[in-house]
Amino acid sequence: SCAMLRATVKLCCGIAHDHLRRLPGLKITAIAAIQKDVRGLVVKRSCHLPSKIPHIQRLMGKETAACPEPPGDISPHRFSSVDLSYITQGEMALQRALSILQQHTSWQAETMLAAGAAVSSTTLPGLGKVFRAEVVLAVPVAQLHRELFERIEQMPQWNPTLSQVKVLQRVGTDTLVTHEVTTPSPGNLVGQRDFISVRHCKRRGTAVYLVGTATHVEPLPLQEGCIRAESRLSCIVLQPLAGDPGRTRFTWLLSMDLKASATGWIPASVINRVLPQSQADFIKHLRRHLSAIACP
Repeated sequence: SCAMLRATVKLCCGIAHDHLRRLPGLKITAIAAIQKDVRGLVVKRSCHLPSKIPHIQRLMGKETAACPEPPGDISPHRFSSVDLSYITQGEMALQRALSILQQHTSWQAETMLAAGAAVSSTTLPGLGKVFRAEVVLAVPVAQLHRELFERIEQMPQWNPTLSQVKVLQRVGTDTLVTHEVTTPSPGNLVGQRDFISVRHCKRRGTAVYLVGTATHVEPLPLQEGCIRAESRLSCIVLQPLAGDPGRTRFTWLLSMDLKASATGWIPASVINRVLPQSQADFIKHLRRHLSAIACP
């Protein structure tokens, strides 16, 4: 009944309130999803329902009271509940990355300084070892955004550690679902891996955040010879250098679960060498690519 649905929505809002009030992007997405489902019931005439649950914004928090129809990329008219879930995953990954960047200060410098990048690490609950690479690149933020997000499928052309990057789904202009496959190489201690990820782009002030996290897509089969690994969190922050907008401060947080190999679990000591090395290699290949397109 309508009364029962109202009561259920109110209960769900109450349970989720503490979490949602800290994640405004997730809150708006939740409202969009609920309103979309209610609208679907109205269309099907499964019961006599209003087009919206009265006072749903008030139940979720007064920040959204002035936003009955979520704007932009998360309009419930444009996307399915699955699409909205991808946007939510991207928003949650962004909030997690922002929390790490803003609150965590105890980073331990790694011995490796490669490709002009400083690499440091820390250990965090739920993520394990997180590596942070920092470098200044002599190109503007907009160009890096194009190369690392808009042209992501062309990445294997300049990054030899990847054999394939395919966009499985585009959700608006700021969210992608991708499948990446690493390149097999003799003597590789880890072996070939593939990843299915949600990638989300967000601009905050002058900075651009490119976040990624593992997701699940059916029925994408496992790749022969590959082990499906997971990106716990990846976040690249692009910030124009103070006083020089033609240069960009590039900061990259990375935490991965590489999963077990055919011969068993990979020792932590190996992973702790492989991941920062992969960051340094990526930056090295990116520098070469940027130089090549600047001077063809």
